[in-house]
Amino acid sequence: MRRTAPLALRNRDLLLRVLRELFPAALAGAPRLRLLELGSGTGEHAVAFARALPAVEVQPSDPDPAARASIAAWSREARLPNLLPPLDLDLLGPAWRRQPADALLCVNVLHVAPPEAGEALLQGAAALLPPRAPLLLYGPFHEGGAPPRPRLVRFDGELRAHDPRLGIRPVEPLLAAARALGLGLERREPGVEEGDLLLVLRR
Repeated sequence: MRRTAPLALRNRDLLLRVLRELFPAALAGAPRLRLLELGSGTGEHAVAFARALPAVEVQPSDPDPAARASIAAWSREARLPNLLPPLDLDLLGPAWRRQPADALLCVNVLHVAPPEAGEALLQGAAALLPPRAPLLLYGPFHEGGAPPRPRLVRFDGELRAHDPRLGIRPVEPLLAAARALGLGLERREPGVEEGDLLLVLRR
């Protein structure tokens, strides 16, 4: 059954703009590139990106069977040759690190995953991605030195009430861990919701 996520629709255009800027050769008809999306959720992003970037092969994935069913339903309707069937991949498992990819995309995942998911994402990206291949990371983060944002305080409380392992985390330790693995921050810009950040990291 197809599902929809209002937030995915709101941040879709920002993500698509950045993807277009990162893949100019693909837009010009160069050999197809593969974008591996980790935590694809409803599948609406995967469909939108595959439709807008026909020279990019989009590989959605999600560990949740209901999410994969939604992705498959959207894919059947879209009938896009560059949109691959969803895979059962978990950030904390080893399987996704064996997937071919010219870029990684992870949107609104880390705050709804245990802390070790962020480390697993960075370690996997450093091992998997070829030189200069990007990791695009989007989601809510606390920023050091900035006053706590009311939306993030409320959201963090809701997440931790559900599961103490979840929550919105500071961005600076994540970036420091990325640097230690050879992933440099190339781009950082605000997202469409208060407290959201879009990060682009490269080896």
